Amino acid sequence: MLEAAGLSGDEEAVYRLLVAVESATPDDAAGRTGLNPDYVERVLSALERKGLVNRVGREPLAFAASPPDVALLPRLKRQTDALDQARAAMSDLADIYRGARRRRDAGQLIEVITGAETLRRHLRQLQSGARHEMLWFCKAQYVAMPSGSNTDEYRALARGVRYRVLYERAFFEEPGAVANVVQGVRAGEVARAVPQLPLRMAIVDRSLAICPLVSGGPHGSEEEVTVAILRGSSLLDALIALFERNWEDGVPLRVSASGEVTGTEGVGVDEPLTAGDQHLLSLLVAGVSDKAIASQLQLSRRTVQRRVQHLMSLTGAANRMQLAWQAARRGLI
Repeated sequence: MLEAAGLSGDEEAVYRLLVAVESATPDDAAGRTGLNPDYVERVLSALERKGLVNRVGREPLAFAASPPDVALLPRLKRQTDALDQARAAMSDLADIYRGARRRRDAGQLIEVITGAETLRRHLRQLQSGARHEMLWFCKAQYVAMPSGSNTDEYRALARGVRYRVLYERAFFEEPGAVANVVQGVRAGEVARAVPQLPLRMAIVDRSLAICPLVSGGPHGSEEEVTVAILRGSSLLDALIALFERNWEDGVPLRVSASGEVTGTEGVGVDEPLTAGDQHLLSLLVAGVSDKAIASQLQLSRRTVQRRVQHLMSLTGAANRMQLAWQAARRGLI
């Protein structure tokens, strides 16, 4: 059982004996373990070099065990560190191997799978193997995983994987969707909302993307879903860029103490802005003070503040800085 600490079976047997007694001579250890006396002396010498036993007498020569926590824990830590380094080196080598294969074989770049169950299995495997970050496009009307069924996310979040998730507005209209987003955000998910998403997609560690090519029927119907798994390539880079571009436009979702999600209402500006609102926004973006805005628009400061709050509600901005940023991003001025 102590092979991980660098002990052979016989070394462990002799060390266990010495842990249980105050001390023992080589002959005593040989008699109690059933090993050859000359061989036991060599085993004791090996244990002494490893710092697991100490000599406690000369006439007759006897040995005592070092405390297990002092003697074994540092050895186990070194073994664990070495194993982690070997695992990281293996992962790097695997990446190099796959990269070399992809350059020689275009078929390594794109894998096509079919079926909702196959898609669910791949999504679970990919999340279980994620090391750093998961990026998600969540559209309304699932095709494989109903909202709230992705328990692998919580396990990945618990081990330190970062989740950035973009939801489209229609997603929140589905039963139970808001409650599931609340649970994800509270578990550590970073979420934003946009009016609409172009496709469903998950990206793992920026090295692999999975997205349906033919979605099949909505809500997990029996129609076949056809999915592409994309590995390191210009196409994968384009999907990562697509995610980041939509992420910039997304409205951050926040969960209140009462469990309400804020930010879903302002992912689009359906109400047209008046010329006055556009003028106010342009002044706000330029950094003009409320007092100066009120003077230019011939309004009271209270009216200016009330209209700013209304614009923040329309755009889903949490503060004036976000309002200015959203206004510039969405071409509202």
